[in-house]
Amino acid sequence: MIAVQTINGLQLGILLFLLSSGLTLTFGIMDLINLSHASFYMLGAFVCASLTVLTGSFLLAIVMAVPITAFIAFVVEWSIVGRLYQRDHLDQLLATFGLILVADTLVHWFWGPSGLAVPLPAWLQGQVSLGASLFDPAIVIPTYRLLVLGFGIAVALGLFWLVGYTRTGMLIRAGASNRVMLSALGVNVRLLFTGVFALGSVFAALAGMLIAPVTEASIGMGNDIIITAFVVVIIGGVGSIKGALLAALFIGLVDTFGRAFLDVLLMQIMSSQAAETAAPAISAMLIYLLMAVILVVKPQGLFPPAQR
Repeated sequence: MIAVQTINGLQLGILLFLLSSGLTLTFGIMDLINLSHASFYMLGAFVCASLTVLTGSFLLAIVMAVPITAFIAFVVEWSIVGRLYQRDHLDQLLATFGLILVADTLVHWFWGPSGLAVPLPAWLQGQVSLGASLFDPAIVIPTYRLLVLGFGIAVALGLFWLVGYTRTGMLIRAGASNRVMLSALGVNVRLLFTGVFALGSVFAALAGMLIAPVTEASIGMGNDIIITAFVVVIIGGVGSIKGALLAALFIGLVDTFGRAFLDVLLMQIMSSQAAETAAPAISAMLIYLLMAVILVVKPQGLFPPAQR
């Protein structure tokens, strides 16, 4: 039971990392508070669901959906978001919240009010037995959960390589430190910011694509998880990829174990009915209590990037 919940928590952590990595890039580099990040999470799920039905292949749908969502992100940044970089955070919040409402309305218009289920291929619908020689009974994990974990790890490694060991990553780090100096050196900062925004939006869309077979694509599906993604960014340190990964995995485990075992613990000190009533509310509060504690101890997050 504990092993299965650990896998579930790690899967949630990987999805949170994909969503929060884009946020920490845009927030840390462009100083942009982008609530519409949740819309790309939803958009990725709907585009992937439609392409899966059209092509009959879930993996091919993901490959096709990535450039589509990247193009949409480019258009949104060029036409709307790019005008917000020099505005204060209140203007950014209001404008990007408006984008959420527009995105929800457009999705309702194109796909209708009901959700879209994503059919998985047969080879992803099975289960894998782990530790058959060590545990009795063996730990049985759905194949798709292992695929999500492997995919998330690959994306994390690729992002670390991009930011830390490539010229593009050097420019991204330089833009986070001193965008005026970077511009004076002849770098097109506006184009760089467009690329960072599109990259972050693609990561959010990938998270939506991966969760769609589990929960189906639905209107407003990103509006709740975006708050948790901001918590991940704050706990890990704004602009820190390593911090986003570790904070996302930790929060995924805390949330999963809280929902799975907190009621059992509360039954030791209160009645069963009271424990079952209190456990969901306390579980929902755990990550925010964790954020408050970390902000008291380390106001800049666990792994803050170098000072600007």
